[in-house]
Amino acid sequence: MKTIYVDGVPDDLHKRLRQLAHVNHRSLSAQVIFMLSMSTGDGERRNQQANILDSIRSRRFKIPSNAVSTLELLREDRGR
Repeated sequence: MKTIYVDGVPDDLHKRLRQLAHVNHRSLSAQVIFMLSMSTGDGERRNQQANILDSIRSRRFKIPSNAVSTLELLREDRGR
């Protein structure tokens, strides 16, 4: 296993990382490794999400172009 050293981490970032680690019951190192592994998979995850969204959009209901408008239907109903 390799080791990475990071110099110059701003105090506020270090504090937020420690808080996240505490909330998630991880050590600071484990939290940073988790976040790095999640961020390196972002490209693949975004592609999967984009494909899912495209699939949903393609199945979304579309109003037919020859459909009567709801305003016309309301006016017709009020005219009865």
